[in-house]
Amino acid sequence: MSLPGLPAAHGNTLALEEALAGIASAMADPSRSRMLCALMDGRAWTATELSSVADIAPSTASAHLNRLLNHGLLVCVSQGRHRYYRLAGSDVAALLENMMGVSMRTGRTLTSRTPPELRQARTCYDHLAGEIAVDIYTFLQREGWITDDGSSVTNVGKRQLEKIGVTLDPHTRRKPCCACLDWSERRFHLGGDAGAALLIAFEQQGWLRRTPGYREVTITGEGKTAFLRLFAVGL
Repeated sequence: MSLPGLPAAHGNTLALEEALAGIASAMADPSRSRMLCALMDGRAWTATELSSVADIAPSTASAHLNRLLNHGLLVCVSQGRHRYYRLAGSDVAALLENMMGVSMRTGRTLTSRTPPELRQARTCYDHLAGEIAVDIYTFLQREGWITDDGSSVTNVGKRQLEKIGVTLDPHTRRKPCCACLDWSERRFHLGGDAGAALLIAFEQQGWLRRTPGYREVTITGEGKTAFLRLFAVGL
């Protein structure tokens, strides 16, 4: 005899499991994985650009992109006659970053197609990642600019960040601040609105340059001086 409400609950569980399996399947193809990784630079790409990254024909890329769209991993933005694809949000970027971290724990020797400079500094969707980013996070935590768990910026941190030109959004609808696990360093870097604001400020002040179409960033001479002076991070 079935308990009251059991069939409905069981049905919801199955729907959730099927949705999870669908997302996992959508990400499982190597070509789609390459597209998703390319979009981790936070920018919007055309289908032609993504087909080149994945080394597949444009017609094949279109089918792959539709699958990623259907499972909510991407969104498509129309601008005039062009259509651009980008990740559906920071939650999708966080999922990809975490999966990269898990892939590094497989026990195999993995060969990355990305330049070795990515380990030092790169973008993780809309914030900074890599060795420099985790060192900055450690400083922020040690000096009390963020809470121990990285879930919020302290009052001291807000004042200090404002002094170096970082503008936080008090009405943000995303996480104001969070600890994001860095897949290459196995330590945390700063994510959320605070992480995004930090990257914007660094770029505006000429402390780093983003490489168009890639996640790699270049730290400038002024940036090296500023990071050492402000965060005790030497390069």
